[in-house]
Amino acid sequence: MGFLEKIFGKSPEKEQNKMENVKVAIIYYSSTGTNYKMAKWAEEGLKDTGAEVKVLKVPELAPKEAIESNDAWKAHLEETKDVPEVTLDDLEWADAYIFSIPTRFGNLPGQVKQFLDTTGGLWFNGKLANKVVSAMSSASNAHGGQEQTILSLYTTMFHWGAIVASPGYTDESIFAAGGNPYGTSVTVGQDGKMQENVEPAVKHQAKRTATVAEWVKNGNR
Repeated sequence: MGFLEKIFGKSPEKEQNKMENVKVAIIYYSSTGTNYKMAKWAEEGLKDTGAEVKVLKVPELAPKEAIESNDAWKAHLEETKDVPEVTLDDLEWADAYIFSIPTRFGNLPGQVKQFLDTTGGLWFNGKLANKVVSAMSSASNAHGGQEQTILSLYTTMFHWGAIVASPGYTDESIFAAGGNPYGTSVTVGQDGKMQENVEPAVKHQAKRTATVAEWVKNGNR
């Protein structure tokens, strides 16, 4: 048994065969592709777990002229035109949510906040309580607000009565990704390339989230 397993118990990888009844919604917003790629890595991380997974995008609300003025944004929107948009029904369906969103001045993108603001009915009827949630983020520099963006999202989750499954330091991959215990985060250079190796950390976080959701759903402690 490794050092981290001694501290935190069984690794998510060893719980894979118990996730057949877990439903995970991977919800992302991405203008030029970084958080879409992280969402797809999360999906890959859950591929062999038996969990039922949906990758869903937050609807784009930016004006057409803003998108048209940015070639990368325009190209990514076209590339992902067939990805289904997240709905309130998806939130009710899922046992767990994995969010991947960029930072906007240390806060949530307006598109994400707008969607969260439509969840009042589900919240009022207790449909969001006990959902398991984890989040990831990106920014264009190492201290661009990634942690604050994740924590801002978690504030809404606390109001929902959801259960936050942060990665903490439960796997060595987290250190290689920059060591953010709140959720995997990445720096994206002006060339559009990720500066840290976050793929293993994203996959670990996804498996951990599904594992915690399985514990919650089946009453394990």
